[in-house]
Amino acid sequence: MTHAGDVDAAHPGELVVVTGMTGAGRSTAAKELEDLGFYVVDNLPPSLLPDVVKLVDDGVGAAQGIAVVVDVRSGSFFHTLHANLAQGAIGRRTTLVFLDAADDVLVRRQEAARRPHPLQGSGRLLDGLQRERQVLADLRSDADLVIDTTSLNVHQLTDRIGEAFGSPVTMRLSVNVISFGFKYGIPVDADFVADMRFLPNPFWVPELRASTGRDAPVSDYVRAQKGAEEFLDGYVPVLAGVAEGYLREGKRFMRVAVGCTGGKHRSVAMSEEIGRRLAAEGLEVRVTHRDLGRE
Repeated sequence: MTHAGDVDAAHPGELVVVTGMTGAGRSTAAKELEDLGFYVVDNLPPSLLPDVVKLVDDGVGAAQGIAVVVDVRSGSFFHTLHANLAQGAIGRRTTLVFLDAADDVLVRRQEAARRPHPLQGSGRLLDGLQRERQVLADLRSDADLVIDTTSLNVHQLTDRIGEAFGSPVTMRLSVNVISFGFKYGIPVDADFVADMRFLPNPFWVPELRASTGRDAPVSDYVRAQKGAEEFLDGYVPVLAGVAEGYLREGKRFMRVAVGCTGGKHRSVAMSEEIGRRLAAEGLEVRVTHRDLGRE
């Protein structure tokens, strides 16, 4: 059990439950939450969660943020965690964070660490991962924030945790609009995926090929194509409506993925415009370009 000393948590009174796949970065997330001022408990049996909250409330105060890391080593206790979170039985505003990654990446990380999977028994490492996915399926579907660490290094994961929990509590929804290239794979942690390949590709316009969707000539070209403005006029209100529903249900994060072939022109231009329009609706918006510069 560790705590953050004299650092004040940025989210007073919040309980963050970190879970997810073995090798997906739970320890990294826990260290960053500790640096952000949370009282951190690693490998906590979920049945003890109410006791930890009471101990912190009595000893430090109800304003102290708490973060607990729960993994499959807790075994049958998982159903207790799921039930408590679903019923709001903990008594604190709770955010469930689920860390995930592609199986091949998780296998490489475990092999590099020279550690067996806790559920593999006498089978293969991959067998353990598949059993773990089954155990965690309900928690993943209920998570407030899913972070896919497949292509993230330690520093990038730390940044993601900092973005989510390093600022004061706000009732505004945090929306991440991320452009990507389909040839590099769809972001698995996206709540919505939009395909911009219905628009002509600026790559085939010689004077635009070297530019990106951040550049005005490419952005103007993309938005001038038939169907582009109609798509924006229809899609952004849908996202804004869903955002209102997310807030009513207590969700504070939404990830919108916008793709094209390579993630350089169409998806970038449209992501920028979607982000601008959502910000104009009063949402807290961050636009990132996953594959820009990758070609």
